[in-house]
Amino acid sequence: MRASPERHDARRLARHYSRFRVGERILLTGHSHQAWPDVAFEAQMQAWEDAAELVDGKWDVALAVAEEVREGYRQLLDDPQGHIALGQNTHELVIRFLSALPLRDRRRIVTTDGEFHTVRRQLERLREEGLEIVQVGTTGSAQSVPGAIAEAVVDAVDESTAAVLISSVLFRNSLIVDGLGEVAAACERVGASLLVDAYHSTNVVPFSVPGMGLERAFVVGGGYKYCQFGEGVCFLRIPPDCAMRPVLTGWFSEFGELAEQPDARRVAYGDGPLRFAGSTYDPVGHYRARAVLRFFRSRRLDPPALRAVSQAQLARLAEAIADLDIDPAVIGCDPDLALERRGGFLALDAPDAGGIAARLRERGVFVDHRGTVLRLGPAPYVTNAQLDEAVALLGEATR
Repeated sequence: MRASPERHDARRLARHYSRFRVGERILLTGHSHQAWPDVAFEAQMQAWEDAAELVDGKWDVALAVAEEVREGYRQLLDDPQGHIALGQNTHELVIRFLSALPLRDRRRIVTTDGEFHTVRRQLERLREEGLEIVQVGTTGSAQSVPGAIAEAVVDAVDESTAAVLISSVLFRNSLIVDGLGEVAAACERVGASLLVDAYHSTNVVPFSVPGMGLERAFVVGGGYKYCQFGEGVCFLRIPPDCAMRPVLTGWFSEFGELAEQPDARRVAYGDGPLRFAGSTYDPVGHYRARAVLRFFRSRRLDPPALRAVSQAQLARLAEAIADLDIDPAVIGCDPDLALERRGGFLALDAPDAGGIAARLRERGVFVDHRGTVLRLGPAPYVTNAQLDEAVALLGEATR
């Protein structure tokens, strides 16, 4: 049984977020940093107590916690048998992926101009080292026509392509990128790898590896945003039977081989997720993540339910902002981008986005901006009354 927008009680849910004081201020930061439920605080204390009691023996417990987190991500990706490597952030996981590509022989990487800085900056640096980085546009007609971005990516893939890196939801404007299955098929035809950045899908827009035709794709994401895990809980989904040998991995990758004498002539890799594993890490985030996963299950808050709540909240915000009748030169919202094509936040064009965000913060409304785009991200603990108040204060902040 899932929570519907009509049956979802944000006020009752908000009681479980007392330490973040979600009832005292309006947190429209759901696309960036959602509040953590109180059970996450208790879990963080448990991590300390386990370390104090078990000392180095804590790792037996920590590895079991990590496996429960992997299982949580498998469910969020609809990938029951999926191999999941964990990392402290998506950058280290993307770097491991890039280090496994045959870049001596294939020097072309295809991406979009709408990727988050993790990918954007790293690929720009690799371009300086001589790789061919092809960026497909994500604005204008590419944004307005469903599937246009994926079609352009497919057209850019050729026999010299090592990989495609593309988001499932664009971080600047919340646009859902349609047609990832076609991109996966194009990559498979030429022997290129595909990495999908699903950070802005995970736990807010239902994502299905088999349903989207991504069985042979890598998928990266994390729990800092819509999962409410906090820092240090990111994942890389690895295709089955992957035999790639990433250059940049840690000694955890040899876990399955440590009992044997290492072959000095060839570095060993473990099976499944160990192939892309790192090294000693801080397990506290995994404790929080496990607690939050259990909390969400107890509240029947799965991706379809959270999507329904999110869409209802975004519709309420968009309608109320339209009723303000603000000068489009001050704040504009793309009327051609249907609600179902948006991810978990509302993106508003605003030349003074930074100033508006600052004035809203002074009024107790937390939003953020990317350049001239003002981003409003509701969350399941935000009430309708808070949404209405936020829009009224937005009207004040733009006058």
